[in-house]
Amino acid sequence: MTDTLVSIILPTYNRAGFIGAALDSVFAQSWQRWELVVIDDGSTDETGAVLDRYDDPRVVRLRQENRGVSAARNAGIKAASGRMLALLDSDDQWLPHKLMRQLAYMDRHGYDICQTDEIWMRNGRRVNQKAKYAKPEGWFFEQSLHMCLISPSCTMFTRRAWADIGPFDETMPSCEDYDMWLRACLHYPVGLVAEPLTIKHGGRPDQLSNAVPCADWHRIRALFKILQGGKLDTRQREAALAELGRKASIYVQGCEKRGRKDEAERVWTLFCMVREGKEVPLNP
Repeated sequence: MTDTLVSIILPTYNRAGFIGAALDSVFAQSWQRWELVVIDDGSTDETGAVLDRYDDPRVVRLRQENRGVSAARNAGIKAASGRMLALLDSDDQWLPHKLMRQLAYMDRHGYDICQTDEIWMRNGRRVNQKAKYAKPEGWFFEQSLHMCLISPSCTMFTRRAWADIGPFDETMPSCEDYDMWLRACLHYPVGLVAEPLTIKHGGRPDQLSNAVPCADWHRIRALFKILQGGKLDTRQREAALAELGRKASIYVQGCEKRGRKDEAERVWTLFCMVREGKEVPLNP
């Protein structure tokens, strides 16, 4: 483990006011054998000027036209050199022993994917997580159907795992993490360092969870994809169909309340087709 290079993948878009804290938390790591791949996804603010302050050969800077977080992460992973890959969002931070504790835990237990517990911050104040957000460990595909149980900034995974579960779906403007981690939980058990080593900031209007509408629809799309992927056993398929039916019903009811009858009929028709084993477009 002592010579393991960790490639940290950090996408950013107009986060000049936050990315400095994220970068500082990387430089403060007790595990210093890392490279940091920063992908500027077409920022128009002072992000570039902030990055200029970090003159270190371990920092790899990429810039692309604005294509979204999935494209940025995929580009960063493609450019990375390490055997281990760790994700960090530009408005989150790590505590100093995050990488070291996670590497040791994965080495000790043989995990290809692992996450840590996290501290939640909302508008600068720490908030308590509800019990339903508690992170499980091991095989939990069925649990992950209901909600995303893996946080990007908490994760580390091997290149072998990435070859099986990647890439992030660049056609999904949100819920790309839910889509990705469904595949992860299907293929691998997920380790948990039960220690809050990641600080996750939220509650701002610029975050994807707030800025992109119709997140429920993108979760439905992810379920279409996993059901048509041909990798589910009978029990997993039944669980995925049940969750798809629940999500589709909620979405359809919301459309009907807003007078979007055509959209409601479209989504329910697609659900019925999938339930009957018929193919639907993966990006309908």
